Amino acid sequence: MKAISSSRLKCIPTSLIGPLLLSAPPLESQSPRQYSLAATELRNSSSLVDDFTRFCYQRDLPRAINALHSMQKHNIWADSVTYSELIKCCLSRDAIKEGKLIHQHVFSNGYKPKTFLINILLSMYVKFNLLDEAQALFDQMPERNVVSWTTMIAAFANTKLNDKALLFLILMHRDGVRPNMFTYSSVLRACCDLPNLRQLHCSIIKTGLDSDVFVRSSLIDIYSKWGEMQNALRIFNEMVTSDLVVWNSIIGGVAQNSDGDEALSLFKSMKRVGFVADQATLTSVLRACTGLALLELGRQVHVHVVKFNQDLILNNALLDMYCKCGSLDDANNAFIHMVEKDVISWSTMIIGLAQNGFSREALELFEAMKTTGTKPNYITILGVLFACSHAGLVVDGMYYFESMKKLFGIDPGREHLGCMVDLLGRAGKLDEAMKLIQEMESKPDTVTWRTLLGACRVHKNMDLAEYAAKQIIDLEPDDAGAYILLSNIYANSQKWDDVAEVRKVMKVKRVRKEPGCSWIEVNKKIHVFILGDISHPEIDVITRQLGQLIGRLKEVGYVPDTNFVLQDLEGEQKEDSLLYHSEKLAIVYGIMSLIRGKTIRIRKNLRICGDCHVFTKLLTKMEDRNIVIRDPIRYHHFHDGICSCGDYW
Repeated sequence: MKAISSSRLKCIPTSLIGPLLLSAPPLESQSPRQYSLAATELRNSSSLVDDFTRFCYQRDLPRAINALHSMQKHNIWADSVTYSELIKCCLSRDAIKEGKLIHQHVFSNGYKPKTFLINILLSMYVKFNLLDEAQALFDQMPERNVVSWTTMIAAFANTKLNDKALLFLILMHRDGVRPNMFTYSSVLRACCDLPNLRQLHCSIIKTGLDSDVFVRSSLIDIYSKWGEMQNALRIFNEMVTSDLVVWNSIIGGVAQNSDGDEALSLFKSMKRVGFVADQATLTSVLRACTGLALLELGRQVHVHVVKFNQDLILNNALLDMYCKCGSLDDANNAFIHMVEKDVISWSTMIIGLAQNGFSREALELFEAMKTTGTKPNYITILGVLFACSHAGLVVDGMYYFESMKKLFGIDPGREHLGCMVDLLGRAGKLDEAMKLIQEMESKPDTVTWRTLLGACRVHKNMDLAEYAAKQIIDLEPDDAGAYILLSNIYANSQKWDDVAEVRKVMKVKRVRKEPGCSWIEVNKKIHVFILGDISHPEIDVITRQLGQLIGRLKEVGYVPDTNFVLQDLEGEQKEDSLLYHSEKLAIVYGIMSLIRGKTIRIRKNLRICGDCHVFTKLLTKMEDRNIVIRDPIRYHHFHDGICSCGDYW
């Protein structure tokens, strides 16, 4: 009889040898035939485990599961690492049924898997989004380590079950398990208020993990999310940052909170200390360029974007930047060259075209999107409705609005209703717009009422305009613009007692109109102009040239529109108050600084007034210039005496 070699026995997991030897009679009591059968059984068991292991590492799921069934019949188990390979295979193929079979197998017949393997099963259920199964397994664990707790906490945080994530952190402490950097990085995302965040921050400092890269990054992210930029910057500045992850967090946080200047300053500092920007850095920098409408800087960032070989998130950010800087040629070029497009790509381009006055092109692109099989989302339909509104397509707009739920499974939101109010208002259907507002399930916000107010101003419906202005004031008592419009409505109707009452309320409440601010990018520098501010080094030359331009414009029919000034000034005083509006100063500086043929691009913090709108239209015709002004309401493309908004904004 041939003996089993020691090298052969080494291949058999120790977990198999025990049961086999215990079940076999002692060697001295075995007959030669019995001994031969035992050796054969041992060889067969070893072969079965070898086959199972090979199938697992080859990612041959069907054959691995068949081998698993055979092992189950013979009460044989493999090692934990082999099972982990099979679980990876299940995850890659979304094989939930097979994953559950592995779970059943490793707990069958009294077998007790190691904590390592249970943690992998736990992670599997989390990745399959089966949190109930994950928690049931977690509750059955005889021993839980930091990985077990962190897996569950991260799962709850990722699915917005914030209370559960925080509760599990408390239970983890009670269980005597100390959180690590991954635990804190996960649970920080579950902070739903500042008091919890501050308590967690204190706990992190006590454990000495506040210097960990991932924890610092997470702290900066969450403070930025809550708008606590002073705390975020304090964490960043507490120690020298030697990791790109932390730089990305602070740059992204600052850009997210609309402080483009600071984001760009940090980006320059990062480059000075030797860090190379990655996709996350460039996405944040593009966001900063978008907020400040810095097209030239955005184009420089585009050069770096090309190096990352069609990163989808980065390309979407680039597309958004070009659209919001009003450079549709650049946006279209970037869109065409995108190898991969998702619903965000299509939606960004559709709404970009619509907002910049290219409504027909936006609707054509929407039809092209549908042919690709890409399903529209909430933002896509918003862009479609905006395009219908801008093009005056009332019937098409009503069709998309009324059928968006049926066609695309999207419930109309407040923004969609606002677009419909704009659509009806632009068409002069003010009663229908008012009816739609009254039928809204949610309470109309100030944006909706401002949209109606704008329509009333254009169509000179003073009664409804008065009502809309009062609604805005009720919702935002400090909105100076609504008070001014209401006062002028009364003045134009010669209701002087009402004018006096509005002024009195403004005085009592100390309502002050936010000063107009415009900025323009010239030679990679941002030049800011504020109404009444004379700090710009060339302000004297600018105002002198502005006066000359206005004189020439008056010769071709320009008459300053004083309806946009509080009616307590006399003729020339009203005109003077319009003369130095920030966008006029920025436009003149652009004419002085940029060569003819280069588009003058201006960003403004307030809605452009009617007088500046007329001024800019006439100026583009007289000077043969292209001017783009982006205000909070619209993108205005001025060319040859015409604006893309169709004089409705």
